[in-house]
Amino acid sequence: MLKGQSSKVFENAVNEFASLPGIGKKTAIRLVLHILKQNPKEIEQFGSAIIDLSSKIKHCKICHNISDEEICSICSDSSRDESIICVVENIQDIIAIENTQQFKGRYHVLGGILSPMEGIGPADLNIDSLEKRIRLNKTKELILALSPTMEGDTTNFFLYKKLNKLGIKLSIIARGIAFGDELEYTDEITLGRSILNRKPFDGKIF
Repeated sequence: MLKGQSSKVFENAVNEFASLPGIGKKTAIRLVLHILKQNPKEIEQFGSAIIDLSSKIKHCKICHNISDEEICSICSDSSRDESIICVVENIQDIIAIENTQQFKGRYHVLGGILSPMEGIGPADLNIDSLEKRIRLNKTKELILALSPTMEGDTTNFFLYKKLNKLGIKLSIIARGIAFGDELEYTDEITLGRSILNRKPFDGKIF
């Protein structure tokens, strides 16, 4: 039990917040105390929003983005260019790229990157669905927008070897992003320019 704390309910709430990434015990206590200051209706709305994450959130059948429907709003938007697919590691990267307002195509979420050290292989990623999507649709260009890390470059190379035979243009984001950086933490201007100034990808690992 928390030192000096007699409420098990309070302690449980603090422990749940503290289990989140980047949230320490002190921050968790501040967050719970802040919630306690809200009126009951606001607390109920907060709780309902969290519960809805597990009961109502879906993954888009096309791109694997999160969605309220079977098909996400990006994939169902007829104004976006379906012939250009931007391949990203995770949903945070879609949010980062969308914030730049520089990309008007569609996305494909791999759900990670290849990492032998962590036991993540091709079968663990959404690669087969990407290949199927390219074969079935009128895809002209595939933009590889993975983080410029060793694992990201290895994944780029694997995708090149697997998909280059399909006769589409393969591009990679410009290296305005420092090696080792993650897309979601890159400023919008740099990320936007990296998308606009993308280069043809010939399978070489930088």
